[in-house]
Amino acid sequence: MKLSVVLVSPARAENVGAAARAMKTMGFTDLRIVDSEAHLQEAARWVAHGSGDILDNITTYATLADALADIQFTVATTARSRAKFHYYATPAQLVPLLQEKSAWMDSAALVFGREDSGLTNEELALADILTGVPMVADYPSLNLGQAVMVYCYQLAALIQNAPRPPVTGDDNPLRALRARTKALLEKLKVADDIKMADWLEQRLGMLEQRDTAMLHRLLHDIEKKLAE
Repeated sequence: MKLSVVLVSPARAENVGAAARAMKTMGFTDLRIVDSEAHLQEAARWVAHGSGDILDNITTYATLADALADIQFTVATTARSRAKFHYYATPAQLVPLLQEKSAWMDSAALVFGREDSGLTNEELALADILTGVPMVADYPSLNLGQAVMVYCYQLAALIQNAPRPPVTGDDNPLRALRARTKALLEKLKVADDIKMADWLEQRLGMLEQRDTAMLHRLLHDIEKKLAE
């Protein structure tokens, strides 16, 4: 599984350099930057120290949605209780979840938010699952470079799997299931039940391949019955 690191609007060049260094150390190569030019500052390269190739190959995007256009499974980091969803996985819990996903998906992204305010609710809504680092401190906080290192260290084994043939977005069963579920809620006129819709949106990301296939079958039967 290819695992990309996405930094949304990083403000400090040093943080981008530290993130690149953490990635290089743990074997990650694909760094994506959203709405920022901090990586172009010399300070980023000073801190990267030997990870200049990561900086040289950064791809930039105007929005997070653009950065995730070719990604099949998205994990967003957050430490804020205002998040739209309330289902979280620790870095350790992500390992078996992504290992299972790697059997039927080829790409995943780990998204980190702004240093001062994290990700917006709209950006969090683009994720399949949320994650946070459990901390003891009364005011938990990791700087961006530290956070990237924690996750890269935890997930390094995942990128050592043999590559599989690419799967196009149209063939992504999880993405198709999300669209199908949303359409069914609208057809049943219950899409305005925000609590249920949010719960479904988040829980779908935790389904394994067999469960995803079975739910597709169930939705097919429901759709067929509604069409009678």
